[in-house]
Amino acid sequence: MSQVLHTPPPTRSEPHEDLAALAARHGLSVSGARPSLPAYVRQLWARRHFIGAFATAKLTAQYSQAKLGQLWQVMTPLLNAAVYFFIFGVLLGTKQGVPDYVPFLVTGVFVWTFTQSSIMAGTRAVSGNLGLVRALHFPRAALPISFCLQQLQQLLFSMAALVVILLCFGVPVSASWLLAVPVLLLQFTFNAGVSMVMARLGAKTPDIAQLMPFVLRTWMYVSGVMWSIDKLAGAHHGLPSWVAPVLQANPAAVYIDLMRFALIDSFHAGQLPHHVWLIATGWALLAGVGGFIYFWKAEETYGRG
Repeated sequence: MSQVLHTPPPTRSEPHEDLAALAARHGLSVSGARPSLPAYVRQLWARRHFIGAFATAKLTAQYSQAKLGQLWQVMTPLLNAAVYFFIFGVLLGTKQGVPDYVPFLVTGVFVWTFTQSSIMAGTRAVSGNLGLVRALHFPRAALPISFCLQQLQQLLFSMAALVVILLCFGVPVSASWLLAVPVLLLQFTFNAGVSMVMARLGAKTPDIAQLMPFVLRTWMYVSGVMWSIDKLAGAHHGLPSWVAPVLQANPAAVYIDLMRFALIDSFHAGQLPHHVWLIATGWALLAGVGGFIYFWKAEETYGRG
């Protein structure tokens, strides 16, 4: 006697519930999803102590294996300035017609080194710290910002040596030295923004870190670190009239010349481009805000792949 197996009649299926709505109903969120921009800013502010501590730790460890230790924070830019003085000031004669050339040069080297080191460190901020990125949950912008803060701390050590050099070469202390504070704040904002752009690019294409030294070296040569852009504008080199204003308006030159104007009494306002503070603020806002948003848009991709 055969048995017929009857399957139960099909029942009407319940409407399929959207997975996103289901997750929202139970208070679930995607792991590692990019937060909104205001939430991201709040998360970053909440970790400000981590950013400061991480920057200080990196600075302390930077020369921990060297016998002279933290003294290299001052000696490195000073040695660079000595080399540039010999090559450009003595051999190429760029010191001709530039008052207080040694303070002029050292100030340019120190301020440029701040930008150069911040961008180089920012390029490797994500790609060089993948273990930290993959192990801990935190806003990734904390990394390039902390590296810029580390370079700012190093610059402050160098500024102590710069003050000694200024005094030794007869540059008087004046109230204009206080202008160095807003200059450094604007430059830090600019450096942090560019570092975040390079951190995103470097996270996707690590080979960019190998290219950046050549780009930065070219940028240094056109930024008036070792020579006076103002003298180029007044000299007869057969260059188009627009060259000097363009060079003066490039952000590295703007922050270098503003620092020279603040610290060196022989560097007067006539050597600065028109509306220089507006230009400096514009570069800082463009790089700082734009770089931050550009980095935030790829927040959920860092450390993956």
